[in-house]
Amino acid sequence: MNQSNYEDKLTELLNTAGDIPVPQREKIMFLARRSTEGYKMLQDKISTLQNSLDYLRVGVKYLIFDLEATRRENTELRKQVEQLRGPSNPNTEPDNNPNFE
Repeated sequence: MNQSNYEDKLTELLNTAGDIPVPQREKIMFLARRSTEGYKMLQDKISTLQNSLDYLRVGVKYLIFDLEATRRENTELRKQVEQLRGPSNPNTEPDNNPNFE
């Protein structure tokens, strides 16, 4: 339910409450105020949640970017190590040797 629809329904309820005896009308008015306060609080919480999700999305995008850059750097450094070592020896490859650090 959007803001204007909510306000229209609440106004309609309060207009029809004029025909109700005073004790029940006061209770309806009290509940309507509480409903309005709850609705505003809900809207604030939804807004905060949306902002948090936006921040999380940006953080995840940055982490993915950083991971991709790290992988590219890792690949490039492995190529440089291979060039310095010369012909590859299967026993000195980091993937095949668990003691390689």
